[in-house]
Amino acid sequence: MKRMIIAPSILSADFARLGEEINLVQSLGAEYLHFDVMDGHFVPNISFGVPVLKSISHIHHMVNDVHIMISEPLKYIKKFADAGADIITFHYEACKDDDEIFEVIDAIHDEGIKAGMSIKPDTPVALIDQFLGDLDLVLVMSVEPGFGGQSFIPSALEKIAYLRQKIDDNSYNCLIEVDGGINEETGQLCKAVGVDILVAGSYLFGKDDIEERMEMLR
Repeated sequence: MKRMIIAPSILSADFARLGEEINLVQSLGAEYLHFDVMDGHFVPNISFGVPVLKSISHIHHMVNDVHIMISEPLKYIKKFADAGADIITFHYEACKDDDEIFEVIDAIHDEGIKAGMSIKPDTPVALIDQFLGDLDLVLVMSVEPGFGGQSFIPSALEKIAYLRQKIDDNSYNCLIEVDGGINEETGQLCKAVGVDILVAGSYLFGKDDIEERMEMLR
């Protein structure tokens, strides 16, 4: 059975103890560390950016999985890459046309790191078919991006299943990630339809039984 990749989202971490929290999830076997970057424009919230990533990207050995929920992503690719991103995932909806999407993907790859693309819950998944061969990761948002702690939107399961078939049928080297409302129940539903990576924030951080919760996600 394939082992699920767990990506704890530091959006839900205690920033007064951020180093300790990062060390904890790493010690419990997390493979990725998820950074939710919000600009207050593309999404109605502001989180953190390049300085936070730069300060912690080298204090652990997990993959720095950077999700940029920002307008004009092309302007910031190099900054996040230089700060230590291993994967930069931008939004389909943040680009004006297909040419810009390919330009962003190429810019990420030119930095020697992996390129991911995310879609919001209302975006039809078939719109990204033409990009799958160039992407290393697709992130399906199972909540509206902008805030943690929301409930899982079930239509994400259909998108994951669709992507799984497309990727497998074409032998693309592209992982499927899901973010939003992930817990032991929704995580198992996502696993059943072919997801590779589960992003979890409020389900993990601040909980006394975080080790058991990590295992349940796997």
